[in-house]
Amino acid sequence: MSKSEKNIRVIISGGGTGGHIFPAVSIADEFKRQNHGTEILFVGALGRMEMERVPAAGYKIIGLPISGIQRRLSYKNFAIVINIIRSMIKARNIIENFKPDIAIGVGGYASGPLLRIASQNGVPTLLQEQNSYAGITNKLLAKKASKICVAYSGMEKYFPADKIVITGNPVRNIEMSLELRDKGFEYFNLEKNIPVVLIMGGSLGAKTINESILDKIEQLNNSKIQIIWQTGKYYYDSVKEEVAEKTEKNIHIHDFISRMDLAYNVADIMISRAGAISISEICLTGQTAILVPSPNVAEDHQTKNALALVKENAAILVKDQEARKILVDRMIEVIQNTDLRKELSHNSKKMAKPDATSEIVREAFKIIRKGN
Repeated sequence: MSKSEKNIRVIISGGGTGGHIFPAVSIADEFKRQNHGTEILFVGALGRMEMERVPAAGYKIIGLPISGIQRRLSYKNFAIVINIIRSMIKARNIIENFKPDIAIGVGGYASGPLLRIASQNGVPTLLQEQNSYAGITNKLLAKKASKICVAYSGMEKYFPADKIVITGNPVRNIEMSLELRDKGFEYFNLEKNIPVVLIMGGSLGAKTINESILDKIEQLNNSKIQIIWQTGKYYYDSVKEEVAEKTEKNIHIHDFISRMDLAYNVADIMISRAGAISISEICLTGQTAILVPSPNVAEDHQTKNALALVKENAAILVKDQEARKILVDRMIEVIQNTDLRKELSHNSKKMAKPDATSEIVREAFKIIRKGN
Protein backbone atom coordinates (compact mmCIF):
# COMPACT_ATOMS: atom_id res chain seq x y z
CA MET A 1 0.00 0.00 0.00
CA SER A 2 1.42 3.39 -0.95
CA LYS A 3 2.04 6.14 1.56
CA SER A 4 -0.89 8.14 0.18
CA GLU A 5 -3.26 5.22 0.74
CA LYS A 6 -2.31 4.96 4.39
CA ASN A 7 -3.87 8.34 5.00
CA ILE A 8 -6.84 8.34 2.68
CA ARG A 9 -9.90 10.39 3.53
CA VAL A 10 -13.40 9.09 2.84
CA ILE A 11 -16.80 10.76 3.06
CA ILE A 12 -19.83 8.48 3.35
CA SER A 13 -23.16 10.20 2.86
CA GLY A 14 -26.82 9.21 3.14
CA GLY A 15 -29.22 7.83 5.72
CA GLY A 16 -32.78 8.40 6.87
CA THR A 17 -33.47 4.79 7.88
CA GLY A 18 -31.52 1.87 9.25
CA GLY A 19 -31.56 0.42 5.74
CA HIS A 20 -29.18 3.17 4.65
CA ILE A 21 -27.29 3.75 7.92
CA PHE A 22 -26.19 0.23 8.83
CA PRO A 23 -24.68 -0.48 5.38
CA ALA A 24 -22.86 2.85 5.58
CA VAL A 25 -21.36 1.96 8.95
CA SER A 26 -20.41 -1.49 7.61
CA ILE A 27 -18.54 0.17 4.74
CA ALA A 28 -16.74 2.48 7.19
CA ASP A 29 -15.75 -0.45 9.40
CA GLU A 30 -14.40 -2.34 6.38
CA PHE A 31 -12.31 0.65 5.29
CA LYS A 32 -10.76 0.66 8.77
CA ARG A 33 -10.17 -3.09 8.59
CA GLN A 34 -8.45 -2.91 5.21
CA ASN A 35 -6.53 0.27 6.01
CA HIS A 36 -6.42 1.35 9.64
CA GLY A 37 -5.26 4.86 8.73
CA THR A 38 -8.40 5.71 6.76
CA GLU A 39 -10.07 8.89 8.02
CA ILE A 40 -13.84 8.76 7.66
CA LEU A 41 -16.45 11.51 7.84
CA PHE A 42 -20.19 10.88 7.57
CA VAL A 43 -22.63 13.43 6.16
CA GLY A 44 -26.31 12.95 6.97
CA ALA A 45 -29.57 14.86 7.24
CA LEU A 46 -30.26 16.90 10.37
CA GLY A 47 -33.00 15.40 12.51
CA ARG A 48 -32.75 11.92 10.97
CA MET A 49 -31.67 8.82 12.83
CA GLU A 50 -28.14 8.79 11.38
CA MET A 51 -27.33 11.78 13.61
CA GLU A 52 -27.64 9.40 16.59
CA ARG A 53 -26.66 6.02 15.17
CA VAL A 54 -23.43 7.04 13.43
CA PRO A 55 -21.80 8.64 16.52
CA ALA A 56 -22.93 5.59 18.51
CA ALA A 57 -20.88 3.51 16.05
CA GLY A 58 -17.83 5.67 16.74
CA TYR A 59 -17.76 7.98 13.71
CA LYS A 60 -18.06 11.73 13.26
CA ILE A 61 -21.06 13.03 11.33
CA ILE A 62 -22.08 16.44 9.98
CA GLY A 63 -25.76 17.11 9.28
CA LEU A 64 -27.25 18.96 6.30
CA PRO A 65 -30.58 20.84 6.59
CA ILE A 66 -32.30 18.74 3.93
CA SER A 67 -35.45 16.66 3.53
CA GLY A 68 -37.42 15.14 0.67
CA ILE A 69 -39.51 17.05 -1.83
CA GLN A 70 -43.28 16.65 -1.31
CA ARG A 71 -44.74 14.71 -4.24
CA ARG A 72 -47.92 16.78 -4.10
CA LEU A 73 -47.99 20.52 -4.62
CA SER A 74 -47.25 22.03 -1.23
CA TYR A 75 -46.01 25.31 0.22
CA LYS A 76 -43.51 23.16 2.15
CA ASN A 77 -41.58 22.61 -1.06
CA PHE A 78 -40.50 26.27 -1.04
CA ALA A 79 -38.76 25.78 2.31
CA ILE A 80 -37.29 22.50 1.06
CA VAL A 81 -35.76 24.23 -1.98
CA ILE A 82 -34.18 26.83 0.33
CA ASN A 83 -32.76 24.00 2.45
CA ILE A 84 -31.35 22.28 -0.63
CA ILE A 85 -29.47 25.47 -1.48
CA ARG A 86 -28.23 25.76 2.12
CA SER A 87 -27.17 22.11 2.01
CA MET A 88 -25.22 22.64 -1.23
CA ILE A 89 -23.34 25.54 0.36
CA LYS A 90 -22.59 23.50 3.48
CA ALA A 91 -21.56 20.50 1.38
CA ARG A 92 -19.10 22.69 -0.52
CA ASN A 93 -17.53 23.81 2.76
CA ILE A 94 -17.30 20.19 3.92
CA ILE A 95 -15.56 19.10 0.70
CA GLU A 96 -13.13 22.03 0.80
CA ASN A 97 -12.24 21.49 4.46
CA PHE A 98 -12.09 17.69 4.60
CA LYS A 99 -10.53 17.18 1.14
CA PRO A 100 -11.77 13.60 0.59
CA ASP A 101 -10.13 11.14 -1.76
CA ILE A 102 -13.54 9.63 -2.50
CA ALA A 103 -17.19 10.29 -1.63
CA ILE A 104 -19.56 7.33 -1.24
CA GLY A 105 -23.35 7.67 -1.42
CA VAL A 106 -25.57 5.03 0.18
CA GLY A 107 -28.93 6.63 -0.69
CA GLY A 108 -31.01 9.11 1.25
CA TYR A 109 -31.51 12.86 1.07
CA ALA A 110 -28.08 14.03 2.24
CA SER A 111 -26.11 12.12 -0.39
CA GLY A 112 -27.59 14.26 -3.20
CA PRO A 113 -26.00 17.63 -2.45
CA LEU A 114 -22.82 16.10 -1.00
CA LEU A 115 -21.98 13.88 -3.95
CA ARG A 116 -23.00 16.50 -6.51
CA ILE A 117 -20.61 19.03 -4.95
CA ALA A 118 -17.92 16.34 -4.67
CA SER A 119 -18.17 15.63 -8.41
CA GLN A 120 -18.03 19.35 -9.24
CA ASN A 121 -14.83 19.59 -7.22
CA GLY A 122 -13.14 16.67 -8.94
CA VAL A 123 -13.67 14.15 -6.12
CA PRO A 124 -14.47 10.66 -7.49
CA THR A 125 -17.74 9.17 -6.29
CA LEU A 126 -19.09 5.67 -5.72
CA LEU A 127 -22.78 4.83 -5.30
CA GLN A 128 -24.20 1.88 -3.39
CA GLU A 129 -27.73 0.94 -4.49
CA GLN A 130 -29.40 -1.63 -2.25
CA ASN A 131 -32.73 -2.29 -3.97
CA SER A 132 -33.90 -3.83 -7.22
CA TYR A 133 -35.56 -0.47 -7.95
CA ALA A 134 -33.06 2.40 -7.90
CA GLY A 135 -33.70 5.36 -5.60
CA ILE A 136 -34.22 8.79 -7.12
CA THR A 137 -31.08 10.26 -5.52
CA ASN A 138 -28.82 7.57 -6.93
CA LYS A 139 -30.43 7.82 -10.37
CA LEU A 140 -29.68 11.55 -10.42
CA LEU A 141 -26.08 11.00 -9.30
CA ALA A 142 -25.28 8.02 -11.55
CA LYS A 143 -24.01 9.93 -14.57
CA LYS A 144 -21.10 11.45 -12.64
CA ALA A 145 -20.30 8.39 -10.51
CA SER A 146 -17.12 6.37 -11.10
CA LYS A 147 -18.74 3.07 -10.04
CA ILE A 148 -22.17 1.91 -8.88
CA CYS A 149 -22.27 -1.14 -6.60
CA VAL A 150 -25.59 -3.01 -6.77
CA ALA A 151 -27.17 -6.11 -5.26
CA TYR A 152 -29.43 -7.17 -8.15
CA SER A 153 -28.97 -7.95 -11.83
CA GLY A 154 -30.81 -5.90 -14.44
CA MET A 155 -29.85 -2.52 -12.94
CA GLU A 156 -28.65 -1.22 -16.32
CA LYS A 157 -32.19 0.06 -16.87
CA TYR A 158 -31.38 2.69 -14.24
CA PHE A 159 -27.60 3.14 -14.48
CA PRO A 160 -24.87 3.15 -17.17
CA ALA A 161 -23.99 -0.52 -17.68
CA ASP A 162 -20.22 0.08 -17.78
CA LYS A 163 -20.30 1.56 -14.25
CA ILE A 164 -22.24 -1.26 -12.56
CA VAL A 165 -20.57 -3.83 -10.30
CA ILE A 166 -22.73 -6.54 -8.69
CA THR A 167 -21.40 -6.88 -5.16
CA GLY A 168 -24.44 -7.62 -3.01
CA ASN A 169 -25.41 -5.43 -0.08
CA PRO A 170 -23.10 -4.49 2.78
CA VAL A 171 -24.39 -5.78 6.10
CA ARG A 172 -23.32 -5.73 9.71
CA ASN A 173 -20.77 -8.34 10.72
CA ILE A 174 -23.08 -10.78 12.52
CA GLU A 175 -21.47 -13.77 14.18
CA MET A 176 -23.66 -16.80 14.82
CA SER A 177 -22.56 -19.11 17.65
CA LEU A 178 -23.84 -21.16 20.58
CA GLU A 179 -22.01 -18.79 22.91
CA LEU A 180 -23.86 -15.76 21.53
CA ARG A 181 -27.12 -17.71 21.60
CA ASP A 182 -26.68 -18.34 25.31
CA LYS A 183 -25.78 -14.69 25.83
CA GLY A 184 -28.88 -13.65 23.88
CA PHE A 185 -31.23 -15.65 26.11
CA GLU A 186 -29.79 -13.83 29.12
CA TYR A 187 -29.77 -10.41 27.44
CA PHE A 188 -33.43 -10.59 26.40
CA ASN A 189 -34.52 -12.44 29.57
CA LEU A 190 -35.79 -15.48 27.66
CA GLU A 191 -36.31 -19.13 28.55
CA LYS A 192 -34.16 -21.55 26.58
CA ASN A 193 -36.74 -24.29 26.07
CA ILE A 194 -39.45 -22.10 24.44
CA PRO A 195 -39.32 -21.06 20.73
CA VAL A 196 -38.45 -17.42 19.99
CA VAL A 197 -40.02 -15.22 17.32
CA LEU A 198 -38.18 -12.04 16.30
CA ILE A 199 -40.54 -9.38 14.90
CA MET A 200 -38.95 -6.53 12.96
CA GLY A 201 -40.78 -3.74 11.19
CA GLY A 202 -37.63 -1.83 10.29
CA SER A 203 -35.94 0.89 12.31
CA LEU A 204 -39.02 3.15 12.16
CA GLY A 205 -41.59 0.38 12.64
CA ALA A 206 -44.31 -1.18 10.48
CA LYS A 207 -47.96 -0.40 11.23
CA THR A 208 -49.41 -3.50 9.57
CA ILE A 209 -47.07 -5.93 11.33
CA ASN A 210 -47.65 -4.28 14.69
CA GLU A 211 -51.44 -4.30 14.30
CA SER A 212 -51.44 -7.90 13.04
CA ILE A 213 -49.71 -9.04 16.23
CA LEU A 214 -51.85 -6.88 18.50
CA ASP A 215 -55.06 -8.23 16.94
CA LYS A 216 -54.08 -11.79 17.94
CA ILE A 217 -52.35 -11.03 21.23
CA GLU A 218 -54.69 -13.24 23.26
CA GLN A 219 -54.06 -16.14 20.88
CA LEU A 220 -50.32 -15.67 21.43
CA ASN A 221 -50.85 -15.70 25.21
CA ASN A 222 -52.13 -19.26 24.87
CA SER A 223 -49.24 -20.45 22.68
CA LYS A 224 -45.82 -21.55 23.86
CA ILE A 225 -43.93 -18.81 22.05
CA GLN A 226 -41.60 -16.04 23.22
CA ILE A 227 -41.49 -12.83 21.19
CA ILE A 228 -38.81 -10.18 20.77
CA TRP A 229 -40.69 -7.31 19.14
CA GLN A 230 -39.08 -4.20 17.67
CA THR A 231 -42.06 -1.90 17.22
CA GLY A 232 -40.20 1.16 15.95
CA LYS A 233 -40.09 4.42 17.87
CA TYR A 234 -43.41 5.72 16.47
CA TYR A 235 -45.41 2.76 17.78
CA TYR A 236 -43.49 1.82 20.92
CA ASP A 237 -45.58 3.59 23.59
CA SER A 238 -48.98 2.52 22.25
CA VAL A 239 -47.91 -1.09 21.64
CA LYS A 240 -46.26 -1.39 25.04
CA GLU A 241 -49.38 -0.04 26.76
CA GLU A 242 -51.72 -2.39 24.92
CA VAL A 243 -49.51 -5.44 25.45
CA ALA A 244 -49.15 -4.66 29.16
CA GLU A 245 -52.94 -4.82 29.52
CA LYS A 246 -53.19 -8.25 27.88
CA THR A 247 -50.01 -10.21 28.66
CA GLU A 248 -47.14 -10.32 31.10
CA LYS A 249 -44.10 -12.42 30.41
CA ASN A 250 -43.70 -13.88 26.92
CA ILE A 251 -43.64 -10.67 24.81
CA HIS A 252 -40.61 -8.38 25.07
CA ILE A 253 -41.18 -4.94 23.54
CA HIS A 254 -38.37 -2.71 22.18
CA ASP A 255 -38.51 0.52 20.20
CA PHE A 256 -35.10 -0.33 18.74
CA ILE A 257 -32.82 -3.34 19.18
CA SER A 258 -29.16 -2.36 19.39
CA ARG A 259 -27.89 -5.94 19.83
CA MET A 260 -29.26 -7.43 16.67
CA ASP A 261 -26.48 -10.02 16.70
CA LEU A 262 -27.97 -11.49 19.88
CA ALA A 263 -31.51 -11.23 18.50
CA TYR A 264 -30.56 -13.17 15.36
CA ASN A 265 -28.80 -15.82 17.46
CA VAL A 266 -31.81 -16.58 19.65
CA ALA A 267 -34.54 -16.32 16.99
CA ASP A 268 -36.15 -19.53 15.74
CA ILE A 269 -38.13 -17.59 13.16
CA MET A 270 -38.32 -13.97 12.08
CA ILE A 271 -41.14 -11.75 10.82
CA SER A 272 -39.88 -8.81 8.80
CA ARG A 273 -40.52 -6.29 6.08
CA ALA A 274 -38.57 -7.05 2.90
CA GLY A 275 -36.17 -4.13 2.65
CA ALA A 276 -32.94 -4.92 0.84
CA ILE A 277 -30.74 -4.89 3.93
CA SER A 278 -33.19 -6.98 5.94
CA ILE A 279 -33.15 -9.55 3.13
CA SER A 280 -29.34 -9.56 3.06
CA GLU A 281 -29.10 -10.06 6.83
CA ILE A 282 -31.72 -12.83 6.76
CA CYS A 283 -29.61 -14.69 4.21
CA LEU A 284 -26.32 -14.02 6.00
CA THR A 285 -27.64 -15.39 9.29
CA GLY A 286 -29.75 -18.18 7.77
CA GLN A 287 -33.00 -17.03 9.31
CA THR A 288 -36.34 -18.77 8.88
CA ALA A 289 -38.28 -15.74 7.69
CA ILE A 290 -41.87 -14.71 7.09
CA LEU A 291 -41.74 -11.60 4.92
CA VAL A 292 -44.46 -8.94 4.83
CA PRO A 293 -43.39 -6.51 2.06
CA SER A 294 -44.33 -2.88 2.53
CA PRO A 295 -46.76 -1.69 -0.17
CA ASN A 296 -45.65 1.92 0.35
CA VAL A 297 -42.42 1.76 -1.66
CA ALA A 298 -41.49 2.67 -5.22
CA GLU A 299 -42.41 0.08 -7.87
CA ASP A 300 -43.37 -2.39 -5.11
CA HIS A 301 -39.69 -3.32 -4.86
CA GLN A 302 -40.04 -5.01 -1.45
CA THR A 303 -42.31 -7.64 -3.00
CA LYS A 304 -39.67 -8.21 -5.68
CA ASN A 305 -37.04 -8.56 -2.93
CA ALA A 306 -39.21 -11.10 -1.10
CA LEU A 307 -40.02 -13.12 -4.21
CA ALA A 308 -36.30 -13.57 -4.90
CA LEU A 309 -36.23 -15.70 -1.71
CA VAL A 310 -39.66 -17.29 -2.09
CA LYS A 311 -38.85 -18.76 -5.51
CA GLU A 312 -35.82 -20.49 -3.92
CA ASN A 313 -37.98 -21.80 -1.05
CA ALA A 314 -35.93 -19.60 1.27
CA ALA A 315 -38.74 -17.57 2.87
CA ILE A 316 -42.54 -17.34 3.23
CA LEU A 317 -44.45 -14.37 1.83
CA VAL A 318 -47.51 -12.85 3.51
CA LYS A 319 -49.05 -9.93 1.62
CA ASP A 320 -49.56 -6.73 3.58
CA GLN A 321 -53.31 -6.72 2.95
CA GLU A 322 -53.62 -10.28 4.26
CA ALA A 323 -51.37 -9.92 7.29
CA ARG A 324 -54.02 -9.00 9.88
CA LYS A 325 -55.95 -12.14 9.00
CA ILE A 326 -53.25 -14.79 8.53
CA LEU A 327 -49.83 -13.60 9.79
CA VAL A 328 -50.05 -14.97 13.34
CA ASP A 329 -51.52 -18.27 12.12
CA ARG A 330 -48.66 -18.67 9.63
CA MET A 331 -46.17 -17.83 12.35
CA ILE A 332 -47.53 -20.55 14.64
CA GLU A 333 -47.59 -23.06 11.77
CA VAL A 334 -43.93 -22.40 10.96
CA ILE A 335 -42.86 -22.53 14.62
CA GLN A 336 -44.47 -25.95 14.93
CA ASN A 337 -42.90 -27.34 11.72
CA THR A 338 -39.25 -28.08 12.51
CA ASP A 339 -38.50 -29.58 9.08
CA LEU A 340 -39.86 -26.51 7.28
CA ARG A 341 -37.80 -24.19 9.49
CA LYS A 342 -34.63 -26.12 8.72
CA GLU A 343 -35.35 -26.11 4.97
CA LEU A 344 -36.05 -22.35 4.82
CA SER A 345 -32.98 -21.60 6.92
CA HIS A 346 -30.73 -23.79 4.77
CA ASN A 347 -31.98 -22.23 1.53
CA SER A 348 -31.76 -18.63 2.76
CA LYS A 349 -28.14 -19.13 3.83
CA LYS A 350 -27.26 -20.42 0.35
CA MET A 351 -28.28 -17.02 -1.04
CA ALA A 352 -25.96 -14.99 1.20
CA LYS A 353 -23.20 -12.76 -0.19
CA PRO A 354 -20.93 -12.45 2.86
CA ASP A 355 -18.12 -10.64 1.00
CA ALA A 356 -20.23 -7.75 -0.30
CA THR A 357 -18.77 -5.09 2.01
CA SER A 358 -15.15 -5.98 1.27
CA GLU A 359 -15.88 -5.99 -2.47
CA ILE A 360 -17.38 -2.50 -2.28
CA VAL A 361 -14.37 -1.17 -0.40
CA ARG A 362 -12.01 -2.83 -2.88
CA GLU A 363 -13.86 -1.02 -5.68
CA ALA A 364 -13.39 2.24 -3.76
CA PHE A 365 -9.65 1.64 -3.45
CA LYS A 366 -9.42 0.98 -7.20
CA ILE A 367 -11.07 4.34 -7.84
CA ILE A 368 -8.74 6.11 -5.40
CA ARG A 369 -5.62 4.52 -6.94
CA LYS A 370 -6.78 5.48 -10.44
CA GLY A 371 -7.29 9.05 -9.24
CA ASN A 372 -3.82 9.20 -7.75
